[in-house]
Amino acid sequence: MSPARPSRRRFLRHGLAAATAVLAGAGRVSQAGFTLRVGLTPVILDDQYAFLQRWQHWLEQKLGQPVRFVQRLKYRDITEALLIEELDAAWVCGYPYVRYRPYMTLLAVPRYKGGLTYHSYLIVSRALPQVQKLRQLKGRVFAFSDPDSNSGYLYPTYRFHELGLDPARFFERTFFTWAHRNTIDAVADDLADAGAVDSYIWEQYRRYHPEVVERTRIIERSPAFGFPPLVVRNSLPDGRRRRLQEILLHMHEDREGRELLEALGLDGFAPGTPRLYAGIERMWHAMGGGADRA
Repeated sequence: MSPARPSRRRFLRHGLAAATAVLAGAGRVSQAGFTLRVGLTPVILDDQYAFLQRWQHWLEQKLGQPVRFVQRLKYRDITEALLIEELDAAWVCGYPYVRYRPYMTLLAVPRYKGGLTYHSYLIVSRALPQVQKLRQLKGRVFAFSDPDSNSGYLYPTYRFHELGLDPARFFERTFFTWAHRNTIDAVADDLADAGAVDSYIWEQYRRYHPEVVERTRIIERSPAFGFPPLVVRNSLPDGRRRRLQEILLHMHEDREGRELLEALGLDGFAPGTPRLYAGIERMWHAMGGGADRA
């Protein structure tokens, strides 16, 4: 007997829950003046509010100043907030980092499975065992994650271009889910036949919800790309930037810091370099990006 198909409500709930969540946080350090505003896209999967409270409290104790996590559904909302200095730092995708690198400073790169890279996974529903290659998806429904996502949009679009395929003609329909976990849900629930997702999110989702992820199957893995980095606005004072970077780079040496990293499925943070994102930049230029860049 095939597993019972979950309600479409879960797919919608994930999107709505992440749409405009702002954590002001409890137990804030009592200190007037500067509050570090950190932007996040939906990268944390389970018990999100409780986890962010713990991480916020840990950062506040280390920094000795208030911290506020700001979550938005769309990558673009976080990027724009950083560019207009409504945020001081953000965990962004490598694609917007490449596009707006002159306007932000690389702070740290997560260490994941011993390295600083991740992949795009092209996944299909397990209800389609006959589909083994991308070309066999002709006439199917495909889910992209976010138009500013490397793994969820830029890479698969570039890959289709390599194969001489136009998604608008090749697929019956495409749509954006606005979160990688929503893409996984869409494929698992047969709202889409296939989709493109961040390998880190797919693996984390499998860790917490194997009953969902087991209804999807990877048919192609991208080359390795630089892991989505943490960045800061260029105007953040050097002293604040260096202090935040130091705390993140030594997070794995702290007991509670290790527990937070374990919950994230990360080994720690490393300084990283812009060269990590050269592959993303090449794809961006190949797809016509960067022509109007200053």
